[in-house]
Amino acid sequence: MAFSAKLHPFSSPSLISSSKSRRPLSPHNAFFLKPLTIRASTTLDYSKSSSEATRSTPLKASNWQWKFKDNLINIYYEEHESQSADPPKDILMIPTISDVSTVEEWRIVARELVQKDSKVNWRATIVDWPGLGFSDRPKMDYNADVMEKFLVDLINAPDGPVSSSKDDLVVFGGGHAAALTVRAANRGLVKPRGIAAVAPTWAGPLPIVFGRDSSMESRYGFLRGTLRAPAVGWMMYNILVSNEKAIESQYKSHVYANPDNVTPEIIESRYALTKRDGARYVPAAFLTGLLDPVKSREEFVELFSGLDEKMPVLVVSTEKSPKRSKAEMEALRGAKGVSKFVELPGALLPQEEYPTVVAEELHQFLKENFEDTN
Repeated sequence: MAFSAKLHPFSSPSLISSSKSRRPLSPHNAFFLKPLTIRASTTLDYSKSSSEATRSTPLKASNWQWKFKDNLINIYYEEHESQSADPPKDILMIPTISDVSTVEEWRIVARELVQKDSKVNWRATIVDWPGLGFSDRPKMDYNADVMEKFLVDLINAPDGPVSSSKDDLVVFGGGHAAALTVRAANRGLVKPRGIAAVAPTWAGPLPIVFGRDSSMESRYGFLRGTLRAPAVGWMMYNILVSNEKAIESQYKSHVYANPDNVTPEIIESRYALTKRDGARYVPAAFLTGLLDPVKSREEFVELFSGLDEKMPVLVVSTEKSPKRSKAEMEALRGAKGVSKFVELPGALLPQEEYPTVVAEELHQFLKENFEDTN
């Protein structure tokens, strides 16, 4: 347990650096540009929404069943679309991976995008990862290959939420979700028309701080096993992750750029996620680096270079990302395969903290690459 006391102040895409919700200062919450609906087949009891924008939108959603080995896992997703009569084209939005990962981080961006005046009738689908958010959380051996397998199956499934646009899909991902999407596209397992990587990361909280030598890997394995254990695992999880002070500290230190944007509503919502059944299994893997899609910065950059001239790729860096995470994002500036690199306000969750700014940048990406030549 030598490093257990250091688990809170990560300057990286921390455990709780992923999911989210609102912004109380967003004037865009007050109006709609076009009529908006969220299609759904199942109503879920969401715990509590964390923003005025979230509360103003019907909290209805659907489940898609993912078959993985012996597991049938209910995957939670939401669809945001306008009431245009034109056939829709799909955007898949994938949350940043962390112990509090949830579709909530993309909700306002999704709503704003589908309301914008566009030549294309965009439909935004936000999906929770297995083991996170409002999806089922079975006890499995989660790793990067499992998460990539989920992403590939989700996009390619004939009965999936984006089945109508499998070969005409644009993907927006935050953090590790972006890197996993790029990896899958590199391998030819998915073929999106374009990818936007928002505050992309590749290293879990412990590896990015302490490295990956054999001694540390042994400690990570011990911690991971302890977190997954029946009794002591819950005890340690409650100390390290599932407490409101730890969540608030992380959000204010590096998940959000402006601590004043972190409200009690956000902390309450994220804390509730950490209390769901099976909540500790994915964080145990993420914290210790098992969900990392690559092992080095060089491999990270190489992932993007593999998409050169195959599709447009937008990378969104942020002004106040933690130093180590910022360095990885900056490595993509001018990199082969990156069509456009921009820096926006925010830290590790700009799509949640500054949704209007992010939505506008993503709208421009869609307009420049898929609307002007549509």
